[in-house]
Amino acid sequence: MTAETTVFPLTPPRLPPPGMIGLIPWLRSRLFATPWSALATLVLAGLLLRFGAALTDWALVHAVFRPDADACRAVGHEGACWGVVAEKYRAILFGRYPFDEQWRPVAATLSVMLLLLWSCRQFLRTGSARRLLGAWCLVLPLAFLFMKGGWLGLTPVDTARWGGVPLTLLLSLFSVGCALPLGLLLALGRRSRLPILRLLCGTYVEVVRGVPLVPVLFLASFLFPLFLPRGFSLDVLLRVLFGLTLFASAFLAEILRGGLQSLPRAQTEAAEALGLTWWQIQRRVVLPQVLRATLPSLMNSFISTIKETSLVTVVSLYELTGSLSLALSGDPNWRMFYLEGYLFIGALYWGACHALSRYSRSLERRLAMGR
Repeated sequence: MTAETTVFPLTPPRLPPPGMIGLIPWLRSRLFATPWSALATLVLAGLLLRFGAALTDWALVHAVFRPDADACRAVGHEGACWGVVAEKYRAILFGRYPFDEQWRPVAATLSVMLLLLWSCRQFLRTGSARRLLGAWCLVLPLAFLFMKGGWLGLTPVDTARWGGVPLTLLLSLFSVGCALPLGLLLALGRRSRLPILRLLCGTYVEVVRGVPLVPVLFLASFLFPLFLPRGFSLDVLLRVLFGLTLFASAFLAEILRGGLQSLPRAQTEAAEALGLTWWQIQRRVVLPQVLRATLPSLMNSFISTIKETSLVTVVSLYELTGSLSLALSGDPNWRMFYLEGYLFIGALYWGACHALSRYSRSLERRLAMGR
């Protein structure tokens, strides 16, 4: 006896109703769906027309783009003076680094940025962890030594003269790269079964989270050298990196601790039943899921750390914002055009943070988070 097979024909796909296709239906459904939505759309459109036209006139129509201070003063407040960026861009981007040696920070910055882009493409590929770790351990010290000089015939340049984009990039990468493993250890310590370890990690996190970054930078720059042995000194840049790392690790520890607590206990119990050791459970079962679940919060903390590097100016390290102050404060012809300079720096920060945000969203899609 054979079973009969019934074949049902597939229904071909149909187009949506004609009333849902086109610009007018889209505007009606998105911007004018309800009376309140229509009112909000009209109000926002009016504000955009009112202030958008004035901003366009100031930023583009009446703006001065050539490096001419007299022309900028003649325009006054009617137009922006983007000529200050054209005139001072090297001082803003590289700070007090010697003018004839600025090809070195350019080369170091480009090499680190290319490695960063390559790492973003290789991040989730199988077997890429060791290659990425080896590349970063090679490129970052070489970029640091290349800017420092004193070898291969390069002129020595003290770290106190570094500034602008290279300093911001190095501070961000070093502090984030060192703070993440330290924050992970602190998060694991806060969940440890040892009361003393749990108390020490919890006290550290609560103390560091309860103070602003500026006092931490002052302590790392001026108080920390007092505890070093006599005759031994540590570069101010390394001390600031130490302070930034300790500060960022406390916030990352709480993010990761929340991810650890969200993981069901049954998963670790199942791993223990299979005979895995504690480190194997953390490396193969717990941490991959924790990092995946806390990815948006981790990226938010990374972006905050990048922006907080602007505070190192208080200890005489001149990153982007500090380089702008140095470039304009000593030149009376351009001193009055701080606004355009800060807008230029803000655009650089926004571009970097927006790129990180977009990359985080792409990682979330690839990891199928939320589904």
